[in-house]
Amino acid sequence: MLEQMGKRAKLASYQLAQCQTNQKNQMLLTLADQLITQSDKILAANQQDIKAAKAQNLSAAMIDRLLLTPSRLTAIADDVRKVAQLKDPIGEIIDGYTVTSGLKLQRRRVPLGVIGVIYEARPNVTIDIASLCLKTGNAAILRGGKETTQTNTVLIEVIQQTLQQAGLPETAIQYLDDPDRQYIHELLKLDSYVDMIIPRGGGALQKLCREQATIPVITGGVGVCHLFMDESMDFDQALPIIVNAKTQRPSTCNTLETLLVHTAIADTFLPKLDQILADHDVVLHADADAFAILQSGVANVFPVKDEELCREWLSKDLNIVIVDSLELAVDHIREYGTGHSDGILTRDLLNAEKFVNLVDSAVVYVNASTRFTDGGEFGLGAEVAVSTQKLHARGPMGLEALTTYKWIGYGNDLVRK
Repeated sequence: MLEQMGKRAKLASYQLAQCQTNQKNQMLLTLADQLITQSDKILAANQQDIKAAKAQNLSAAMIDRLLLTPSRLTAIADDVRKVAQLKDPIGEIIDGYTVTSGLKLQRRRVPLGVIGVIYEARPNVTIDIASLCLKTGNAAILRGGKETTQTNTVLIEVIQQTLQQAGLPETAIQYLDDPDRQYIHELLKLDSYVDMIIPRGGGALQKLCREQATIPVITGGVGVCHLFMDESMDFDQALPIIVNAKTQRPSTCNTLETLLVHTAIADTFLPKLDQILADHDVVLHADADAFAILQSGVANVFPVKDEELCREWLSKDLNIVIVDSLELAVDHIREYGTGHSDGILTRDLLNAEKFVNLVDSAVVYVNASTRFTDGGEFGLGAEVAVSTQKLHARGPMGLEALTTYKWIGYGNDLVRK
């Protein structure tokens, strides 16, 4: 079954690579319209998945990732329209020059070919991946989690109907709906047809893909994100950033999981933080020094365990750690972070620059919420993933991350001497 899907995807990718920009854009605009036109059908299917998820006692974070609402579906459609408006990278001449032999060389941006994406309880990923792949002339084989079966089935139908209307092969976007995990193992070894694997899920899925794939794998998406508040930062300016980073949507990978506070301000700042986080129902997990300050406050607070410092909570839980210096904050991030998104809250320009230089994460912030790590917020349209590795893409992966390049040589009847 998978080999046949691979063959169909590869053939579709050849057709997509020949599409003109205006054809791709019109198809994406039609897809966005169809998501709204067929919203009742999509949301009804999603409610079936939500009902099943609750019956299986899935976590609140998982259900939040799974849930589609009218406003979320409208936002997904808007993201598709934004992708249509973005510059098409395919065909772009990256650079060019003439060598001493007279050969004129160019590097031209081209599609990767076929992308395999394995993901869990986020139906929006289905549309994000499809829109980005189609814009860049790539075919895709998608494998979502079993908890999204009903929603993804309808979304794939909408995508494939749109492809047919545009005169493009519906096999450009295919969905592996069999829940048998054996198919994941097979997909990871489908190197005759699939050019890149992108896993969007927890650490176990990332590890499985790294160890078993015979195809290049882009890993990332696990976010143990930190903010360090130094002794120079204004309390009133820091609090809204911290609250936003933790509570705006706790189930996402760019949510703040550990707040590092300089010891010089801990005694005065933490009580203020305690009150506002209690108002937002945040549960605190504090190191010994922070616990001594917070235990008399109003928020729920517990001593933090070492394993919790490297945990992606994906909930309204926040670790609080007091550090004596910026260097110790950096050491903590290096030990417990995942290289996703980390930031500093400061009024000291030297500290800001030092932090940026020392923290080796995909995204490093100065006086901003970690929640900005997102393809849409970065002006990339949607995103296919957030990469925490260094090759071939890093951070939110937009259109260019789904391309490669080919060398083209122009000669005047040249032969090598």
